[in-house]
Amino acid sequence: MHGMFDLAHLWQSMGIIPKFVIVIMALLSVIAIAVGVERLYVYSKAKKQSRILLKLISKLWQQGKIEESLKLAKDAKFKDSHLAKVLVAGLNELDLGEAGGGSAQKLDSAKKAIDRATVQSIQEFKRGITILGTIGSTSPFIGLFGTVFGIINAFQSMGATGAGGIGTVATGIAEALISTGVGIGVAIVAVWFFNSLLNSIEIFTGEMANASSELIDNYNKLKAKGA
Repeated sequence: MHGMFDLAHLWQSMGIIPKFVIVIMALLSVIAIAVGVERLYVYSKAKKQSRILLKLISKLWQQGKIEESLKLAKDAKFKDSHLAKVLVAGLNELDLGEAGGGSAQKLDSAKKAIDRATVQSIQEFKRGITILGTIGSTSPFIGLFGTVFGIINAFQSMGATGAGGIGTVATGIAEALISTGVGIGVAIVAVWFFNSLLNSIEIFTGEMANASSELIDNYNKLKAKGA
């Protein structure tokens, strides 16, 4: 109760600009949490669907059923899988029927299609990441901005009333430092989400590269058997 009373008292004593900064920090924290949780949910779905798809499609490739793997990757239950998007792009270009161009030409087209799908998937995964990076890097400075004006307000009040002493100074500084503390807290949350999501994107990028490489290898093996 005493801590809550102190916070309420400090809030009432703060100037307009520090209060405005605190409100901005609260909004930024909500945005950071919302973006971070939404991205984690998207990544979780992509990871889960991709793991299931990879297990099923690997069995089909071992059996030489490349065409069946295309149908599987196009299944609606894998619509959020980054691996499905990359594999569909490559398999569509490979065109396992005999019509239309040689194997080398098909492979080249497939690799280009895979590269495009990979870049597109990475861009989709990165949506909202810049917001987290911006919040994480600017929040401490916004908080410091509020602290500076809070200290100015404290000294102006001391000068106007003529009151002094360590108690008055300490109270004024405490009021001012709230902005900095809140800014640092918001930055920690945003940076944690930012780094965690970037790490996931790196993992997804590696998975897409491995899956596409495995697809090309299995296609080459299939063609060598048919030759």
